[in-house]
Amino acid sequence: MEPILEVRDLTKIFSEQEQDFAALRGVSFCLYPGETLGIVGESGSGKSTLAKVICRLTEASGGQVLLEGKDLLKTKGRELREAYQKLQMVFQSPAGSFDPRRTIGFSVGEGLLNQGFSRSQAQERAALLLKQCGLSPEISRQYPHQLSGGQCQRAAIARALALSPRIVICDEATSALDVTVQKQIIELLKELKTSHSLSYLFISHNLALVQSFCDRILVMHEGKIAEEGETDQVIRFPRSEYTKYLIDSVL
Repeated sequence: MEPILEVRDLTKIFSEQEQDFAALRGVSFCLYPGETLGIVGESGSGKSTLAKVICRLTEASGGQVLLEGKDLLKTKGRELREAYQKLQMVFQSPAGSFDPRRTIGFSVGEGLLNQGFSRSQAQERAALLLKQCGLSPEISRQYPHQLSGGQCQRAAIARALALSPRIVICDEATSALDVTVQKQIIELLKELKTSHSLSYLFISHNLALVQSFCDRILVMHEGKIAEEGETDQVIRFPRSEYTKYLIDSVL
């Protein structure tokens, strides 16, 4: 099976006060169609920087990000915008990812307006996606501050699905939620994976959550991949000392 996303030798170097800091150091991996790939590590391991570089929210210092064979790091303009319709992101802070001046319905459908959909078409699709994400119709008329954290994250997931992506990157998407709501969001993501034919990059520091949700796992440490493999295999029989340390720290 050909990968839907392939990252090759990805590097990101930040320069601060005349000193260089390597946040990513030669990271390489593949994501396959229909797969959920977990990326774990402590704060500062590089996992969130990895997500931002893949999405071009920050520029890479070197390497390749191949989406269906096309290098996103060399793509520009309209071609880049079209490519990123296939790859969307859900962030850690649900409310913070929405414009507080816009209704939820408008925010979910805004990307469709930019693609030439009429306002009524965008509203109709936004309402359908909100329903698929477990939200009632009146939510579309409300503002972010009127929603709970769980409701906001469901709306953020609906917005990510608006352009029918192939891949959704979840960057600590459940970490701001309580345990009960976390489980509900994970079940929703599982359902949407099937109904929308999605692949996920699931970034988290929560090993138990990753074990319950992800097919494979990458363990990141100091900007590099310390270990990768099938999730249960890595957690039950870790090979690297850093993975063993991570597992021991949550037991």
